[in-house]
Amino acid sequence: MQRSVYHKYAEVEIDVDEKKLKEYTDVGASITDYLFDNENLFCDELARELSESEYEFGFGMQDCFTDRSEESEWRYELEDGYGGHL
Repeated sequence: MQRSVYHKYAEVEIDVDEKKLKEYTDVGASITDYLFDNENLFCDELARELSESEYEFGFGMQDCFTDRSEESEWRYELEDGYGGHL
């Protein structure tokens, strides 16, 4: 017997409305909250990119992906290097 693991990876870039984001952060919310509430900005495009990407051999745990217990992992990164899980 043999088991081989393959994964797909997709990435999209969106523009964040700084004024709307400030409304979130002014009341103690975070960029993560903003992204959850505005998933329409990226979900469809990300799904399309993922469906068109090629399978790659391996677990896909390179770079910022770290959650080995999850079957799918969503992350965001900002231009200033800050990022996190969704």
